[in-house]
Amino acid sequence: MKAIGLLRHGGPEVLEVVERPTPHAGPGEVRIRVRATTVNPADTLIRAGVTPIRQRGTEPVIPGLDVAGTVDEIGPGTSPRLAVGDRVMAMVNPTRPAGGGYAEWIVLPESWVVPAPAGSSHAEAATLPTNGLTALHALDQLRPAPGSTLAVTGAAGAVGGYAVQLAKAAGHRVLADAAPQDTDLVASLGADHIVERGPGVADRFRALTADGVAAVVDAAVIGAPLLSAIRRGGSLVYVRGGADQAAFERAAATRGVTLTYAHVHDYDGRRDKLDLLRQLADEGRLSLRVADTFPPEQAAQAHRLLAAGGVRGRLVIEL
Repeated sequence: MKAIGLLRHGGPEVLEVVERPTPHAGPGEVRIRVRATTVNPADTLIRAGVTPIRQRGTEPVIPGLDVAGTVDEIGPGTSPRLAVGDRVMAMVNPTRPAGGGYAEWIVLPESWVVPAPAGSSHAEAATLPTNGLTALHALDQLRPAPGSTLAVTGAAGAVGGYAVQLAKAAGHRVLADAAPQDTDLVASLGADHIVERGPGVADRFRALTADGVAAVVDAAVIGAPLLSAIRRGGSLVYVRGGADQAAFERAAATRGVTLTYAHVHDYDGRRDKLDLLRQLADEGRLSLRVADTFPPEQAAQAHRLLAAGGVRGRLVIEL
């Protein structure tokens, strides 16, 4: 089968189309003919060699956290929940021996796979699992009281956008940041109040509340400067650690703010969580945003565009 991998770590130019053995479904597994896979920041880190996933010997590293496609093989002992021909989506953990989702076929335990949102294209369905699960895990970690006021940074991005929509679906008041050109987009996602992104954003959030927000989803990785927006006893969940995590933790403790980490792979194989996202997309409460699509031979260009910043939605490789 065709896959997209790397035989050495480095810039986007190391990505190439490679041939890999076609896998087959074993007991309790399903095989997906992958039609779409996304380009996430984690893929760029894998490619650059700054994660534990390292290239060894002559085997290529295969990135990719999201897949969408069609079930085309079912292993023995699998429940009748899925059938050959079903359109599905899944999140993949690239640390597994077979690697990630940049491949024409992938085999996963059935609990990792759910139906694609109704009426979605393969490219649209592929944009939901990883970013949606990251945002959902963030909110699950925060566990805000009903009707709380939350702030979301990076609200125009994939994780931040889903955090806004999920928080609204849960009945919260949502404050969000946006650049002027993204204000309409973030408003369309349901944010109740939008402030300008950039330095001083914590003060702008604070000005919209009596004593500070209950919690922040920091999808923009701003870190410590956001603490002043949060009331004592509140929480902040971050999607990636900053340069001085220890200082950040000390500052949070001083202000009485709880820090938590949204680690998406805590939801590996959580069919209930991924299917909840599918249901919300079916109801029109989650947006499936495709920024652009690329053939496998242009995977490097997709990585370059993501690194350049300003992408709204997800870049998708179609196989």
